[in-house]
Amino acid sequence: MQDIRQIAEGIVDREGGYVNDPDDPGGATKHGVTVHTMRRLGLDLDGDGKVGAADVKALDRARAVEIFLAHYYERPRISEMPDALQPSLFDMYVNAGANAVKILQRLLGAMGYAVAVDGAIGPQTIAAAGDAARPDPLLLRDAYGVARRNYYFKLADARPASRKYARTRAGGKGGWIRRAEEFLSPRYHMTGPEFSQRVVTWG
Repeated sequence: MQDIRQIAEGIVDREGGYVNDPDDPGGATKHGVTVHTMRRLGLDLDGDGKVGAADVKALDRARAVEIFLAHYYERPRISEMPDALQPSLFDMYVNAGANAVKILQRLLGAMGYAVAVDGAIGPQTIAAAGDAARPDPLLLRDAYGVARRNYYFKLADARPASRKYARTRAGGKGGWIRRAEEFLSPRYHMTGPEFSQRVVTWG
């Protein structure tokens, strides 16, 4: 099993280099770290007194890994979640912030646990996730992965500009869907026809 630093390095590799896609609300991004995150952390890397696209471009891989470990893993208390769930939840927190935790909390609520959907990992969420992970933590991981995939589909349903992240130009699974399924047992991956049927209304 990978340790958490290896998982963080994998996230950085998956996110790729510098991009500034006008359809992405995150704005200028490098290694998965957005300009908004860098402003929040005060990372003025070029020393000009403001944090902007130039600072994002200057961000190196090692610093991105440290940002993820400190602010997307330890600070939100993902380290206190069941081990099997941590990689997917961590990856999703990098991608969607507190929404990653809300997806889990809604899932736990649907399973009958009294958990507030507030995007913060506290005693309720920790206890419920720990209980839900018994006796087979992979079932909770897979349930979360499916819920995560559904979250991406709903975003793309509601916002046509985001569909390019869920479906390739050739009509196959886009980065969002492949990313969610990377943490799913193979038997829960959508087949090509199943995916095509799910997105048929997108035109």
